Amino acid sequence: MAFSSNSPILYLLAGAIILFVVAQSIFFLVRAIRRARILKIPPDKIRKTIANAAVFTVAPAVAILIGVIALAGKLGSALPWLRLSIIGALTYETAAAANAMEGFVKTGQIASVSEITAASITAGQFVTITAVMSVCVVGGLVLSLFLVEKYKQGLSRVGTRDPHWSKILMSALFLGMIATFLGMVFKDISLGLAGWIPVFVMALSALVMVGCGLLVKKLKWTWLNEYALPISMVAGMVLAVPLTRWLS
Repeated sequence: MAFSSNSPILYLLAGAIILFVVAQSIFFLVRAIRRARILKIPPDKIRKTIANAAVFTVAPAVAILIGVIALAGKLGSALPWLRLSIIGALTYETAAAANAMEGFVKTGQIASVSEITAASITAGQFVTITAVMSVCVVGGLVLSLFLVEKYKQGLSRVGTRDPHWSKILMSALFLGMIATFLGMVFKDISLGLAGWIPVFVMALSALVMVGCGLLVKKLKWTWLNEYALPISMVAGMVLAVPLTRWLS
């Protein structure tokens, strides 16, 4: 039987896992409501909190949906739907999938990443990409069980002894994370003008984000705070198409 990245069995497996996660969410939501009632929190406040939380999940969901659509062309819909519906992040999942595909190029399995599509991907390639996208996230979960408490205690001690140094440390950690993704953006600039396409897309997306920030600041469109990220992502994806045609 030929492998298909959009096989019904993959949708059944992904759906079962997602339903389990949804069931967990409902379970803890019910427990939280019961606990709130025990604490005599007014019902109106409980309903308002739930409604606000639901509204503020819409914007991140838009960004996630964009990621699913972007990855579906390469991996089919089932895997991106699963990976971006549970533990994981859009920035990580797309980077992990891209790195795995680049690995196929470097090992000579394919000539370029463009050869991989949802229709042509092999079972071996699919399993490899799935493992890269999933196993590393599991590592984070396992390490969190044993190290998060010590990490928090260490940060607390540093903050108590020297608050100024604590701020520098956290800023350095954040910049290190950003530098990791910037490396992926700039890694091909030595190849010529085509290698600058990711840089130009990033810059244009950043300009859109700045524009959203100015609208929030000048016109007091505070609602735009939650939608600035998906708007800038969509703008970057749209602008990437003509840039790629002009510069490739």
